[in-house]
Amino acid sequence: MKKKEQFNYCLDSIDKQIIYMLTDHTKTSVVHIANNLKISPRAIQNKIKKLEEAQVIDCSTTQLNSKKISYDHISFIGVSLDQRISHSDLLKSLYEINEVVEAHFTTGNYNFFLKVICKDNNHLLQILEKLQKLDLKTEIFIALKQAIYR
Repeated sequence: MKKKEQFNYCLDSIDKQIIYMLTDHTKTSVVHIANNLKISPRAIQNKIKKLEEAQVIDCSTTQLNSKKISYDHISFIGVSLDQRISHSDLLKSLYEINEVVEAHFTTGNYNFFLKVICKDNNHLLQILEKLQKLDLKTEIFIALKQAIYR
């Protein structure tokens, strides 16, 4: 397998427009983008390929619409670690909790900030019980409505 080079990619104005169109709707066709930008579809394909190779965009991910599977409660959990558990041990434990869909190292009051999806408040309580077994200090923020989705 060929190792991908790590380098900085300089975006031009066309790259940015392509990214905005794909961010708005990932299934936007190359022809649609080409027509809007008044560039040939082949040129757009080449640009997208270069963006993928440079790892500027990743077309291999699928974003789950959790509401369609009745996971319509989103919460964010700030986690403060003490010396009893390491970052790597915590991450291993968090991978075991499927409802934790994102984990971010952060600065400030929390070492980690988690995004959790669940069905309802009872389901959230079950997740919190799993986290309590790890002996973590947590603060829970329940999302009432998602205002921006990109």
